[in-house]
Amino acid sequence: MLIERSSYRAPWWLRNGHLNTIYPSLFRKLHLPFSARETIDTDDQDLLCLDWYRINQGASNRKLVIVSHGLEGHSERPYVLGMCRKMNAMGYDALAWNFRSCGPFMNRQKRFYHSGATEDLAQVIEHAQKDYDHIALVGFSMGGNLSLLHCGREHRSLDPKVRVVVGVSVPCDLEGCAYELAKRENQIYMKRFLKDLRSKMHLKHSQFPDIPTEPLARIKNFQEFDDLYTAPLHGFDDAQDYWNKSSCLGYLDQIQIPALVVNAKDDPFLSESAYPYSRLESLDHVYLETPEHGGHVGFVSFQPDGSYWIEQRVAEFLATHF
Repeated sequence: MLIERSSYRAPWWLRNGHLNTIYPSLFRKLHLPFSARETIDTDDQDLLCLDWYRINQGASNRKLVIVSHGLEGHSERPYVLGMCRKMNAMGYDALAWNFRSCGPFMNRQKRFYHSGATEDLAQVIEHAQKDYDHIALVGFSMGGNLSLLHCGREHRSLDPKVRVVVGVSVPCDLEGCAYELAKRENQIYMKRFLKDLRSKMHLKHSQFPDIPTEPLARIKNFQEFDDLYTAPLHGFDDAQDYWNKSSCLGYLDQIQIPALVVNAKDDPFLSESAYPYSRLESLDHVYLETPEHGGHVGFVSFQPDGSYWIEQRVAEFLATHF
């Protein structure tokens, strides 16, 4: 279903996708002490780091929101902390988790994370669900793709406690968005991502010397990185195979729980294919909201409680469907 009119109104000086994207990274500072930090083992003897934000220590709340960060992010990014704080204010416990190789330590295995690694999200859900009756999934950017992909791909075996899913600034079509970020006007983002990924692969090389580092210096875009590293380390034929199998776009019509996708029209990361109007128009479970402004994981607003519009919007959706 399409939400025709969004309630987001960007400040006049942030009605530019790049400014709304960059402003929070530079100027939003949040500190939210976690209730507990936990490390869990995966089925393949790897590690995942989880940060808990519980509203009642020692008491079990019945509702949990699991928050997934974006590419080269981690559980303490301001957009993650802002969402966890808002969820606590709504009366929900929150759990922010780190993808493999993100967060406070490097993972053990040769593989790291990727946009289609729904098995890790499934393990987080399995670990957390025993103390809750209702679970919501909220993901930003790559984490939004991952959350929606999991709910679509696993719709027949999805944990029944997972009741609602939200994706913010979602690269629904990984191929289209990879080419969008490769454009000249988006080089500031591409260079930053590749700098972080190069550092990560050098660390991986110190663990596994057979991972080559020589090609890193000449990699200029995601296609080259995914061809040389993401695909072979995670069992894909090449970047194209990885993108095809890991994009949530082809699974949105299989989602059987209430789902919200919020993609700003001026998001510099997203291709035209990340706004699947015709695909979602007739669906009963998936809502698409496309504000005129907001950038990528921006949606800056100045509320008395310090929250951003996207946090309030997610809270409204969960209050209705959770």
